[in-house]
Amino acid sequence: MNVLTIQGLSKTFGGQKILDNLDMAVPEGSVFGFIGQNGAGKTTTMKMVLGLLRPDQGEISVCNEPVHFGQTKTNPYIGYLPDVPEFYDYMAPARYLALCGEIVGLSKAETQRRSEELLFLVGLSNTKKTIGGFSRGMKQRLGIAQALFTRPKLLICDEPTSALDPVGRKEILDILRKISGTTTVLFSTHILSDVERICDHAALLNQGKIVVGGTLSEIKALHGHESLLLEFSTDDALHTFKSQVAIQPLLDTAEEKGNEIVLHSPEMEKVQHTVFRVLAEAALCPVKIEVLEPSLESLFLEVIR
Repeated sequence: MNVLTIQGLSKTFGGQKILDNLDMAVPEGSVFGFIGQNGAGKTTTMKMVLGLLRPDQGEISVCNEPVHFGQTKTNPYIGYLPDVPEFYDYMAPARYLALCGEIVGLSKAETQRRSEELLFLVGLSNTKKTIGGFSRGMKQRLGIAQALFTRPKLLICDEPTSALDPVGRKEILDILRKISGTTTVLFSTHILSDVERICDHAALLNQGKIVVGGTLSEIKALHGHESLLLEFSTDDALHTFKSQVAIQPLLDTAEEKGNEIVLHSPEMEKVQHTVFRVLAEAALCPVKIEVLEPSLESLFLEVIR
């Protein structure tokens, strides 16, 4: 089952087409990375999923129910964390979540129970200071707690780690990984290493369309070239390797850094046979040989060119 389905979604602002017949599906239970450059249309898409922005055309459904602009019938299924969450700075986190419980109509007992669970989850149980004294990372963690308060089927996070330091980014990603067993997570980002760290599905948005999508393993298998890294102990050894006749055809797309060389090819098994034969014939012994999987960064650059 797909928690979120988008079909034929289009949106134009001021004569510029931001989304162009966009199709996307987010499977239940997945951690889904929505990837794109700044300004690619990720936030626009999310606002339409929340019913806050009217599409020019297309259909959106959440948990098999249609989304309509200006109506919130599907929003009880969704928790939302904007890129810059806003709070009442004079409140402590427990008091703020108590207010959230009052707004959604939970009993005081259930509100307290849920608040304690969520503050423990996001690492704010023992925080006594008011929200005005929070760091950016602490506010993001409280924002996740707020978004999860009603036990949504889908948690949408808009660039949740973009302005955080490495420690803050790790904290947020760890929390998203923890909740993935009970809540489907969709988060937009342009930080590709975050996607590789926690996501099992991803879609790459470029020029208003999804140009790459699927599980991470499928994306890498279909759209990436394998690479072979060799590291030699000296410049002379690397030069000798490169001078071998059988290696010459592989050098056009090769990359060098120091005593390392990376050979790229869609036929990696054939390249390995050639390289190992050349190493034996030339009596060369590299200090490191490694087959590199394609990274999301290399795939991203490949598809947007």
